[in-house]
Amino acid sequence: MARPKSSQSLAARLLRRIRGRAAGALFSPRDFLDLGGRAAVDQVLSRLVQEGSVRRIGRGMYDLPRAHPLLGTLAPDPEAVARKLAGSAGERLQPTGATAANMLGLSEQVPARIVYYTDGRARKTRVGNLTIEFRRRPPRQMALAGRPAALVMSALRSLGREHVTTERLARLHREMPAKDRRQLLADLPMTPAWMHPFIRYLATGETKP
Repeated sequence: MARPKSSQSLAARLLRRIRGRAAGALFSPRDFLDLGGRAAVDQVLSRLVQEGSVRRIGRGMYDLPRAHPLLGTLAPDPEAVARKLAGSAGERLQPTGATAANMLGLSEQVPARIVYYTDGRARKTRVGNLTIEFRRRPPRQMALAGRPAALVMSALRSLGREHVTTERLARLHREMPAKDRRQLLADLPMTPAWMHPFIRYLATGETKP
């Protein structure tokens, strides 16, 4: 049976917009409500998933899969998924512990569970074989959320001072944008005293800890 003309038109416009995005781009039905009603958009996305044009990676979350010439279809970027979920709810996020250390390259350990502090509601979501967890924290504990110091502070706390190597700090200093290094120095008074030598070295590259 042929699809109704209106449905065909919505599917074509929605797919055109999706394909205009970069591979790996994340989207939800809310991103297409200017094209049609929620029920109609949900139906089209469900059909596109069945056809293999897009991938459903979680409740109300889809992506345009990235392909690798050797590895095949790649898993979605968990950080991008977390940011998308937080953005849709107007939340602030702060990566925690091993997640922060891995993101900064201070640890090669890949956590099986990615954990963020949030000023929104606590919850968990599955992305393939990975669990992303949001743990609620009061607003006063989220003062540095979204700033380099929050990420560095979480990473250093997870590793402990005895496991922070100068070599990795030096590499991170070289890779960190100048504006982020300046922000680190500005936020230094808000970080624990034992971290100050590490953060100063990250910010300036001088006086190894």
